[in-house]
Amino acid sequence: MSAVTSIWSKLVGSGSCLPPRVVSNDDLAADLATRGIETSDQWIVERTGIRQRHIAERGVTTSQLGTEAAKRALADAGVDASEVDLIVVATSTPDFVFPSTACLIQANIGATNAAAFDVQAVCTGFIYALTTADSFIRAGRARCALVIGAEVFSRILDWSDRGTCVLFGDGAGAVVLKASDEPGLLSAKLHSDGSQMKILCAAGNVAYGEVTGDPFLRMEGQAVFKLAVNVLDKVAREVSEEAGISVADIDWLIPHQANVRILNAVARKLDLPSERVVVTVDQHANTSAASVPLALDVARRDGRIKPGQLVMLQGVGGGFTWGAALVRM
Repeated sequence: MSAVTSIWSKLVGSGSCLPPRVVSNDDLAADLATRGIETSDQWIVERTGIRQRHIAERGVTTSQLGTEAAKRALADAGVDASEVDLIVVATSTPDFVFPSTACLIQANIGATNAAAFDVQAVCTGFIYALTTADSFIRAGRARCALVIGAEVFSRILDWSDRGTCVLFGDGAGAVVLKASDEPGLLSAKLHSDGSQMKILCAAGNVAYGEVTGDPFLRMEGQAVFKLAVNVLDKVAREVSEEAGISVADIDWLIPHQANVRILNAVARKLDLPSERVVVTVDQHANTSAASVPLALDVARRDGRIKPGQLVMLQGVGGGFTWGAALVRM
């Protein structure tokens, strides 16, 4: 009998796209002042670590940002769009009810051989999408996958709510996974708790041609903070145990970029030095499903993340959802 060869998914490229318009905290504070809302750079930085965010102009869509990120990831991987046989897009701000944002990107890049669909797990979306694509590859159902997190969250913000509107930005990040006989994505865990939906939600919808419910993002900040820190700590340990490694062996931790205080608290719980945590929330703010691939791409391109290193990717968001994936680069 011939030996059974394991199929792994290997991350071979990444790319990102940020809208060109940069809004500093001072810019945002000045704009909010015209609406009678008081805030400042100091107030935002002390509570979140955010110093600026990228905001898409009206009319710029999630698929447009995702398309550019996908093209850059394919170029980085040296892969032609015709080789892609699966596209999974994580987004909470799709262009339409349908078709999926993934199908729009598939058409834009000319990936004529690819199946395409969206997943929706809010800020954990990229981890869900990555794990889904990995499962397709491990099962032999795909050989080359594009996994994209893309958002235009500025569309669903209440700009009169200081507690939420200062936190978010727009952007897209993408990675290319290819089937490999070398271990790549080593382990992953996904979780959810729908009973916590009220602490972070955008509970409106369109029905019968009218908006029903509250169309804006709403959040109970303290409840989200406490839950996020606890579940990110636990899921990192779960994934490490499944992979048979110690948390101390992780070279880089890339948590969802929601708030620098959450990132610091998770690192402390895991006893990882801050120097091994990738932080982009100060420059990008919270870009939901795009935050993890954006941070990953930044750290790959500036040379911090090197081939062979272990990278822990984590997400936590509305739903409530959370998850992590351990990747050998």
